[in-house]
Amino acid sequence: MPARQDPIDLYFWPTPNGWKISIALEEMHLPYTLHLVDIGAGDQFKPEFLKLSPNSRMPAITDLVGPDGAPISLFESGAILQYLARKTGQFYGQTERDRIAVDQWLMWQMGGVGPMAGQAHHFLKYAPAMDPPHDLPYAKDRYRNEVARLYGVLDRQLAKTEFAAGDFFSIADMAIWPWASLWEGQQQTLNDKPHFAAWLDRVGAREGVKRGRALAAEKRRNIQDNRSDQNVLFKRP
Repeated sequence: MPARQDPIDLYFWPTPNGWKISIALEEMHLPYTLHLVDIGAGDQFKPEFLKLSPNSRMPAITDLVGPDGAPISLFESGAILQYLARKTGQFYGQTERDRIAVDQWLMWQMGGVGPMAGQAHHFLKYAPAMDPPHDLPYAKDRYRNEVARLYGVLDRQLAKTEFAAGDFFSIADMAIWPWASLWEGQQQTLNDKPHFAAWLDRVGAREGVKRGRALAAEKRRNIQDNRSDQNVLFKRP
């Protein structure tokens, strides 16, 4: 039997968190085998996936050639990005100061933009379409405003640097861009964030970003109109 040519297994669904890793793999030119995890169908709760990702969230990866030559599995998108950047020596800057800056903005995304933008999507788009509807003005205002504040933080940073962590493209940009690219669904405006808007275009024009964003794009569904997906994603304990 011939040796596998793709040492990384990617467990993925086309969402902002999934795009972080598909973009990284494409940008780093790492061959991978795609395994779709249909989160609307509940694939993330299957025992075989929980062995890889005990938090029942994708993405996850298995690298068949880990640090000691043996397979290793990882969950949590930020940890995967750091692992891949260390493995390849790419997109983590050139100095320890660079890496500290990358880590800061990566953690900013993990603790801020991702959760807050996710809640904005939920309360602005999904909750009002549920049965029964949950149209909560306080929640909508809270998360819309917090996302606006975070994007303002990034806009001010990008007034000083070309990319999030400095004048080099990094895994921090790979983590932030997928959520930020959906700014319209978060009911944001770009008129008062010119540096943020230019960065969105700059990152989105990269070929690796385009390929990662396009992976399995045909599988995306409109959750607002899909009661089955809503029950799996929002009502499961």
